[in-house]
Amino acid sequence: MTRSDEARDSGWDAWGSWSECSRTCGGGASYSLRRCLNGGSCDGKNIRYRTCSNMDCPAESGDFRAQQCSAHNDIKYQGVTYEWFPSPYDPSAPCALQCQTKGRSLTVELAPKVLDGTRCRADAYDMCISGVCQEVGCDRQLASGAREDNCGVCGGDGSTCRLVRGQALPHLTPEQCR
Repeated sequence: MTRSDEARDSGWDAWGSWSECSRTCGGGASYSLRRCLNGGSCDGKNIRYRTCSNMDCPAESGDFRAQQCSAHNDIKYQGVTYEWFPSPYDPSAPCALQCQTKGRSLTVELAPKVLDGTRCRADAYDMCISGVCQEVGCDRQLASGAREDNCGVCGGDGSTCRLVRGQALPHLTPEQCR
């Protein structure tokens, strides 16, 4: 049985080609669609996602969420223009574009969802896709479950650490050593 025969037997057409990546660096998302051939009652989803453009962005390009907030700097909000920055992480709405003004006097949801590929929070690879926070492993693959071991190795088993014994000394600047 060929792959297209299997797709027909399940009621689905074959998966389409992958879309262009939502970002050029820093981790984005691409999607593929398929059509239900029997009138819309197929089991499963008609869309699938994968990560793409996983290489880090140059440092000077800045934070992707901050770029989305600052894109509203020239747009009046209640008749006033503000300089917008990302609000602190909100676990109840990790994929909403919540921004605050300089000085933090005003916090506003400027969009119900951030652009695909935006990290849900700064300290994890998890990313927002279609407004939903999706788990991304340390290998930067969707739902892989890959985690860093206690040695900092992605998918490692903790066997590559080297125990160093001794006394930790405070960091001294060259001026302090003179």
